[in-house]
Amino acid sequence: MELQPDSSKKHNHAFGMVLAELRTARGISQEKLSFEAGVDRSYISLLERGHKSPTLDTVFNLCCALEIQFDQLARLLQAKLEELNDPGHDAR
Repeated sequence: MELQPDSSKKHNHAFGMVLAELRTARGISQEKLSFEAGVDRSYISLLERGHKSPTLDTVFNLCCALEIQFDQLARLLQAKLEELNDPGHDAR
């Protein structure tokens, strides 16, 4: 698999979208998620907007807080990346 120059931006964007979708689907605020995951609320906001890349520890903490298994998150992230890579996808 060859990495593209802007692949980390795309990965961060996809992760942020998945994180926001999971959080809103569970009906919890950024503040509650940040408390449960042990991070600052502003960091959740930065993650959701694709401006930061989380550490592996943070990803596992987010999974616990969202009551989702790591492999489920990985599958959702892969699906989101495929969606974003679809030429017919309307980039925002």
